[in-house]
Amino acid sequence: MLRWRDIKKGSIQKKNHPKIKVNFCDASLMARFKAFITDSFMLLMPLMYIVFYFIMGSRESYAEDKLLGWLYIFIPHFIMVISFWYFKAQTPGMKAYEIALINSQDSEKPTIFPLVIRYIIMTFSLLSIILLFVPYLNKKRKTLWDIFSGTCIKASPNE
Repeated sequence: MLRWRDIKKGSIQKKNHPKIKVNFCDASLMARFKAFITDSFMLLMPLMYIVFYFIMGSRESYAEDKLLGWLYIFIPHFIMVISFWYFKAQTPGMKAYEIALINSQDSEKPTIFPLVIRYIIMTFSLLSIILLFVPYLNKKRKTLWDIFSGTCIKASPNE
């Protein structure tokens, strides 16, 4: 046990403890998955319904020109998700499960470029299914889109 007087006299040197690195990316995989499912139903499903029945007329006309239909779905979805991430650092699903998107390095809100990179890589990872297992292969539990965009998900954003 170190005594203050001994340290002050200089007879005992105070040990320099290495700086503790704080991990801001502490949201569980289950909370992130639940937020993704919630966002799918709150953001993506209404867009799909609007495109199927109001813009394209019916599911049959959507089936005839799927590429155009998916463009009608993904462009507004891209704008909505990027807007939520940029202005609030949360989508509605993330807000429901009390998690938020931050930069990995400084725990601040990300800028627009990492958000665009995150969305693009996330879309391609969801299409390839195998890339969804990346969080189970690294010890920080980061997804492929988190790694490449330099972002992560933090639990309890209100703190």
